[in-house]
Amino acid sequence: MSSAAHPAAQPPVRRKPLLAVLLAPLFMALVAVSVINVALTAIGESLDASSGGLQWVISGYALAFGMLLVPAGRAGDATGRRRMLVIGIGIFTLGSLLSGFAPSVEILNVSRILQGIGSGLLNPQTVGLIQQHFRGQARARAFAFLATTVAVATAVGPVIGGLLIQILGPDQGWRWMFFMNVPIGVLAILGAFHYLPDDRASRTGRRADLDPVGTILLSVAILCIMLPFLERGVNALIWLAFPVGLLLVGLWWGWEQRYKRIGRPPMVDPAIFANKAFRNGILIVSVYFLGSTSIWIIVPLYLQMHLDHTAFEASLLGLPSAMAAAVSSQIAGRYVLALGRRMVIYGFAVALAGLGGTALLVGPVESGAISFWLLAVPLTLMGLSNGMTISPNQTLTLNSVDPRYGGVAGGILQLGQRVGAALGTAMIPGVIFSLTESGTEWLEAFMIALVVIMVLTVIAMGVSIHDRAREKAQPGAL
Repeated sequence: MSSAAHPAAQPPVRRKPLLAVLLAPLFMALVAVSVINVALTAIGESLDASSGGLQWVISGYALAFGMLLVPAGRAGDATGRRRMLVIGIGIFTLGSLLSGFAPSVEILNVSRILQGIGSGLLNPQTVGLIQQHFRGQARARAFAFLATTVAVATAVGPVIGGLLIQILGPDQGWRWMFFMNVPIGVLAILGAFHYLPDDRASRTGRRADLDPVGTILLSVAILCIMLPFLERGVNALIWLAFPVGLLLVGLWWGWEQRYKRIGRPPMVDPAIFANKAFRNGILIVSVYFLGSTSIWIIVPLYLQMHLDHTAFEASLLGLPSAMAAAVSSQIAGRYVLALGRRMVIYGFAVALAGLGGTALLVGPVESGAISFWLLAVPLTLMGLSNGMTISPNQTLTLNSVDPRYGGVAGGILQLGQRVGAALGTAMIPGVIFSLTESGTEWLEAFMIALVVIMVLTVIAMGVSIHDRAREKAQPGAL
């Protein structure tokens, strides 16, 4: 599965406009995730929605997105990434339009699922097309711009949402959060046809084998694994879905191996996991997302539920971190190929410093000795860490994979992020709530949650150090 083993000449492309075409819909999809958190109250009042209905505004999107990442990556690899990208942007744009016009929370949730489907289809194509058309340092820079796009979209989403609600009012403000995606989507589709080469598979008179059984098994498995963490407050019985999901993963794995043995192309070639660099990269990002993403949930919870600060104040506290991630991603993109896994290890060290600094300052903040705004300093280190770990890990992990399988490899990598984030954002706040409800003080519960995140960061760092040892053992390693 090595990229070096299958060199393939690519037609010349204009890389800068191509990258802009790829990142515009990605930015749109990411803003759709981050903007919704500040809109839930306005949506609830406008549509007279229950808390369960509002929960599905988030969960429906996340589940549809996660289920499609790997199958969509495989479909793009096999049939043409440009076509899948355009279909994904089109479905996302349609979902945005319907969301803006939604007369009820039920229609809004169906429209959000459409958005999730579109986002799940387009995201793996972005990674696959970068793999296909960029090499070496150019690829590292492209992934750095992708990481910067993620950071900026995450930061500006809540700000855009707050401004729209402030200017247009609660009812129209949240609707224009969705409407603003429509012109971006249309321009992205036009740009895709203009700047992306037509890479449809050659017509042989036979349809591409997309392994429908494997696709269904994995999609249902992901649904069962993620659902309890996204809908954990509904019914305790929903947790039975988790072991069912693990069983389905086992069945899927057996099916993929059998499919390959009989000479058919599996959705995911099991040989890809024999690649140690790829396997370690998936594990690193999954464990890191298990802990790191939850810091941006527990800090606002602590500030708002315990110290009575506003949601707007809590959101502003994260802006310096997001900007730091945008800048450090660009710097890391320049040096990742030279430093290899050392870059990721340094990033985890910075994350541990940020978590430790937060732990040191939270006590004085609690007592009122210092302003809560000073928490922005160690939290900014978390942003620097994101730029030094996520994009470099993606570059190093996917560099070991043949670009022909870039879509499915990117889908697996992003699935690891999504599952890690889903589990972490349920587990870490769950630690705080279970402790405070049993009588533990908020400060102590918050500190314990920080320690859990630090332990997960150390585990991810340990896997990175192990992979660095593998890296050093290779001929020509630095």
